Amino acid sequence: MILLLGGSGYVGSSFRSLFEVRHIPYRSVARAEVDYYDPARLVALIEQTRTTFLINAAGYTGKPNVDACEIHKAECLLGNAVLPGVIRSACEATGTPWGHVSSGCIYSGRTADGTAFREDDPPNFSFRRPPCSFYSGTKAIGEEVLDGASGCYIWRLRIPFDHCNSPRNYLTKVLSYQCLLEAENSISHLGDFVTACFACWERRVPFGTYNLTNPGSVNTRQVVDLLRQYLQPQREFRFFASEEEFMQKAAKAPRSNCVLDTTKSEAAGVAMRPVHQAIQEALTRWQP
Repeated sequence: MILLLGGSGYVGSSFRSLFEVRHIPYRSVARAEVDYYDPARLVALIEQTRTTFLINAAGYTGKPNVDACEIHKAECLLGNAVLPGVIRSACEATGTPWGHVSSGCIYSGRTADGTAFREDDPPNFSFRRPPCSFYSGTKAIGEEVLDGASGCYIWRLRIPFDHCNSPRNYLTKVLSYQCLLEAENSISHLGDFVTACFACWERRVPFGTYNLTNPGSVNTRQVVDLLRQYLQPQREFRFFASEEEFMQKAAKAPRSNCVLDTTKSEAAGVAMRPVHQAIQEALTRWQP
């Protein structure tokens, strides 16, 4: 039995869809049903459901974006930094293997030598390496809490998107913003991401951290060109003159824009499609 925490969220819902399509037995648990922030209750739940693998898709991202985390700091810290430690304790106490949805937003730019960030590169967009957003800071702490954890996957997601129009979908966000920030990023097709996550467990790849983004990178103007090509050919998109203007006019917290290296996941056999191919497929199937 797969135990899914945070199954009602954007990422969690995609896990549920995967399991239902593939007829994989699972139980999705909401915190309102069982307070899985309580270690004893989580242990009881794992034992009661005879969980063979646990997936943590719960956390705090902020709505409509990470700027909300600058206000709701207690909730953000609890969901992103404290909860992973609670789950680690419960899973290690019961001998349950598990996977944690983390974020690549603990990095900024590229490495000093211009390459993409690997899994073992220390975060450079965190409380230890400021400035950063509060959200990114808590996600970095969440990974620190899991350092040395046994039987644990850490799956790094970045800027999720797919073919379904949603306020959480990166493509929807680009279409809805009045003005855009030009930046280069690694991003994750949501369906590809959850499939790769579960493949880690199915194929019993070694436990550890994996950057699960679509290989390659994309900049904002390339995304805009594809949106024009597939959805809105007459649309005019405006851009901020600089990141400084973006911070002055549109944001409360600095944003992580970074490129992640995916060779580790590819070598493990859980590779995802190239990023441009994934975007084009999403726009071809676009559901308004």
